Amino acid sequence: MARTSAGLLPFVRGEGGTSRVFLGHMGGPLWTRRPRGWTVIKGEVDPGEDLLAAAEREFAEETGAPPPLGPRIPLGEIRQSGGKVVHAWAVRVSDTDSVRLVRSGTFEMEWPPRSGLRQSFPELDRAQWHDLKAARDLVVAAQAAFLDRLPTRP
Repeated sequence: MARTSAGLLPFVRGEGGTSRVFLGHMGGPLWTRRPRGWTVIKGEVDPGEDLLAAAEREFAEETGAPPPLGPRIPLGEIRQSGGKVVHAWAVRVSDTDSVRLVRSGTFEMEWPPRSGLRQSFPELDRAQWHDLKAARDLVVAAQAAFLDRLPTRP
């Protein structure tokens, strides 16, 4: 069975209808040099957990900040190249100062590979606002569909 994740995609509409989105950069040594290391802030859904509740919980866990206020706009689901199914909701915010990374949660993995050593890494090593055009080139390829599904009306 495919793993399932759920996440929130805060966005702000600027002058002239341009949009900016808040993305996280995946932490750990595997993502350090990858050009598409940015992602919708998301995480694994627990068995039986409501998808939107999981998206809000994961946003809080991965940023250390409460999920932004505002209506949740369903963006549907995508399947990433590794098979993971990701569900996302957009949240329109009034300004970029209302959403930020406070402190990321961590995960542990063996590093370097086959060394027997375990190290702790942040789930997100940074998070920031990107204009929509730049974001398309930064996110994990399948997640570009979420950017295309953002509402276009003010």
